[in-house]
Amino acid sequence: MGRVSGRSCIVTGAARGIGRAIGEALLDEGADVCFADIDGDTAERAACENEERADRNGGKVAWAKVDVTEREQVQEMIEIAVSAFGKLDVKFNNAGINKPMNLLDVTEDNWNTIMKINGLGVLIGMQEAAKQMIRQGTGGKIVNTASIASRQGFDNVAPYCASKWAVVSLTQSGARDLAKHKITVTGFAPGVVATEMWSQLDRDLMEIGASEREGQAIAEFSADILRGRVATPDDITGTTTFLASKESDYMTGQVVMIDGGMVLV
Repeated sequence: MGRVSGRSCIVTGAARGIGRAIGEALLDEGADVCFADIDGDTAERAACENEERADRNGGKVAWAKVDVTEREQVQEMIEIAVSAFGKLDVKFNNAGINKPMNLLDVTEDNWNTIMKINGLGVLIGMQEAAKQMIRQGTGGKIVNTASIASRQGFDNVAPYCASKWAVVSLTQSGARDLAKHKITVTGFAPGVVATEMWSQLDRDLMEIGASEREGQAIAEFSADILRGRVATPDDITGTTTFLASKESDYMTGQVVMIDGGMVLV
């Protein structure tokens, strides 16, 4: 019996990187998982490639194409999961983007795009998941992806930092409002993780002149990690599975740092 056996989960931003790793770790512990992403083809591939993993551990897989900023699409994603699994127990609001710009160059478009996906997308995801859980009458768990940037501002990524601070605030507000429905709201805050998102960030910082050579930005970001290395997605999933499990039932309104000791708060 796995730690999340019988639990129905949705993970957004699950086509690759941390999101896919979260979904796979949940499957390893017996959950049913819907891999959701704006890249529908890759989300479908992730689900198909994990069918054997699901069968082996007594779970099921589904997939959905979703723009997390579009409420109707989020509703449709939840309907797909509930149709496949019968209910929704855990919703991971993991989808997010970053596009570095020097502070004085930040445009309204840059700000609005990042805040819409990372902020509004989390709000809509929380709302629609909570409505489904309230209809079921069984409570549930909502887990939001924050960042080290939710605890400390960094140059060149001000809108991203602001959006992740918003995620922390939404987590706390959601925890207060949804407690009466037996719904917990928590989050986790990764640091530097070896994923394509960080590789793209490294390229983007070179493009705006914030670094001079490939790998420089990641090396500089990582210099103060107490554990002495960047994270892999597998370093994150022990915590995310815990947040989806009964073991965290008495925990709400909290955001767990998983950064190897990079930012101490």
